[in-house]
Amino acid sequence: MMQQTTDLQAIARTRAWIDSVIVALNFCPFARRELERDSVRFQVLREDSLEHYLLALNDECLLLDREPEIETSLLILPQDFAVFETFLDLLEMANALLVEQGYRGIYQLASFHPDYCFADAPANDPANYTNRSPFPLLHLIRESSIERAVANYPQPEQIPARNMALAREKGSLEMQALLATCCQGKHTAKN
Repeated sequence: MMQQTTDLQAIARTRAWIDSVIVALNFCPFARRELERDSVRFQVLREDSLEHYLLALNDECLLLDREPEIETSLLILPQDFAVFETFLDLLEMANALLVEQGYRGIYQLASFHPDYCFADAPANDPANYTNRSPFPLLHLIRESSIERAVANYPQPEQIPARNMALAREKGSLEMQALLATCCQGKHTAKN
């Protein structure tokens, strides 16, 4: 899954995953609207050091500050962080950076990875596929947007449990096949 890809391929595969998994399975009930509004920014990062990845994240926050029409940014990391634990280290530093730069309560990070595994779940639990993606991803989300979206959604706190139950119902083989199709570039996005 972590083979060398072009930026356009990385974006296309990420978009295919969002369409065929996140939107189609309704893992995020708010994603379809933003895709249809074209307010999701897809940014491929290929940096040469951890420090440069963090600087790129900070730059993305500054861009969101300047451009309120961008609702959310997906930072796609196709060449690094293949090892999930290393990705978690990046995520920890990225969250610390948001706090350090005064973005607590303004932006929030969600994370996705090809080998995502919840802390309390075995690696083969189909529920892990709720956060498995074609490439390591940092999803930079506006806190104010989350607040508005969940204010009009019944029982938003139930979304993660519902998603995990659906992934378990579908099973590892089906969830793995959905992800593999996106990773191979065989999916054609439908809107």
